[in-house]
Amino acid sequence: MQIAQDTVVVIHYTLKDDAGATVDTSDGGDPLAYIHGNGNLVPGLENALEGKRAGDKVSVKILPAEGYGDYDKGLVQRVPRRSFKGVADVRPGMQFQVQSEQGPRSVTVTSVAGDMVTVDGNHPLAGKNLNFDVEVVEVRAPSEEELAHGHVHGPGGHHHH
Repeated sequence: MQIAQDTVVVIHYTLKDDAGATVDTSDGGDPLAYIHGNGNLVPGLENALEGKRAGDKVSVKILPAEGYGDYDKGLVQRVPRRSFKGVADVRPGMQFQVQSEQGPRSVTVTSVAGDMVTVDGNHPLAGKNLNFDVEVVEVRAPSEEELAHGHVHGPGGHHHH
């Protein structure tokens, strides 16, 4: 069976940056299971996997436009430390969920200077090339429930509690 719209795909993957450092990998853990064509992966990776079958290996370099987007300086803001109610010690690297005009967004603290905190709303991989090595483990038809919910159930997928 080939990877196509709404097929369940199970992959092992390693993501490296342009310097060759591993950013994320499923090695040593469960493979990732997702429903193809539903925006669960960055567009460039879904496009590269289209038509592949179990056992196929894919190496692909994805540019920011097909990955996590270009780096947007407009998403970097300085906010007063008092904005972080209940957080005693705000430090660079901390992540927070904030409400924005586009809905909830994750921001990362990049610096703290006096009473001002600089936060960056870009995805940590925005503006970066994504170098994926992927092995397709399984391709199958989804259950009606998986299709209705938009995610895979069971190993490597979503668990309802």
